[in-house]
Amino acid sequence: MVLSEPGSGRLEALDVPRPEPGPGEVLVEVEACGVCRTDLHLVDGELPDPKLSLIPGHEIVGRAVALGPGAKGIDVGQRVGVPWLGSTCGTCRACARKHENLCERACFTGYQLDGGYAEYAVADARYTFVLPDFLADPAAAAPLLCAGLIGHRAYRLALAGRTEVQRLGLYGFGAAAHILCQVAVHDRHEVFAFTRPGDERTQQFARSLGAVWAGASGDLPPMQLDAAILFAPVGELVPVALAAVCPGGAVVCAGIHMSDIPAFPYRALWGERVVRSVTNLTRSDAREFLALAPRIPLRTTVKRYPLADANRALADLRQGKFDGAAVLLPGPW
Repeated sequence: MVLSEPGSGRLEALDVPRPEPGPGEVLVEVEACGVCRTDLHLVDGELPDPKLSLIPGHEIVGRAVALGPGAKGIDVGQRVGVPWLGSTCGTCRACARKHENLCERACFTGYQLDGGYAEYAVADARYTFVLPDFLADPAAAAPLLCAGLIGHRAYRLALAGRTEVQRLGLYGFGAAAHILCQVAVHDRHEVFAFTRPGDERTQQFARSLGAVWAGASGDLPPMQLDAAILFAPVGELVPVALAAVCPGGAVVCAGIHMSDIPAFPYRALWGERVVRSVTNLTRSDAREFLALAPRIPLRTTVKRYPLADANRALADLRQGKFDGAAVLLPGPW
């Protein structure tokens, strides 16, 4: 499924040659690929300068079927995961400081590199991860490769090494939040879930995963939060979340794209409150999170679509028609 024109809102089904792995690359036969809101931003033309034409998809699970010269760390036949971070330069200022997520010349799967909305994909073996046996269902594993990874990075930044954080707000209860809710409950934090007004189905879904409270995104929770994470790409929610967190609390913006944040009075920030963003992920994030997943253990809720129905999956994501995450499975055509 190929994006030829950003802003068109649609992908087209095309037959393309099977890719061949180059030096240091692995060829993956795709078993499942998650549908991320970032893909929706790409299709809608909200992210700049994608590779064109482009095969989207950066939550790839599949089998390694061939290795290019010099590819290490993966054996043919192993189940692997390919995330958003596709490669980094290793030499820029950010890389030298071990902040590869901020690399000036990074390339991203399904953005500058063809991704997993296909039957095969190639990836840099250094940025590809052998998946634990616990993740036996490819469709259930796929959302962990971005929704899980980015959610967990946002969670660590929201905690910022503090042990006193008890009440965590999650604004937008989709793919990332439904995974992170399980992590936070496992860590004995109280989760407060915020959804679109009137979305009682999703609010009940959040409660079923351990949220102690669920309500509309514009509501104030019954008690002050210690931290909040915004997964909804809605800038207007930043001052709303600031009003919900206590002095010293953090508001973390976890999306790659967000509408403009409106002006708000300094008093909303005063009290050593913090607003910060999350940018991409690191390989260390992936190793840490994939090791954590079986210990909880994490369970994903997924809606499965055939690859040919990628446009329907994206439309359903836009309209919030399912709980959890959407996942594409190869065929039928």
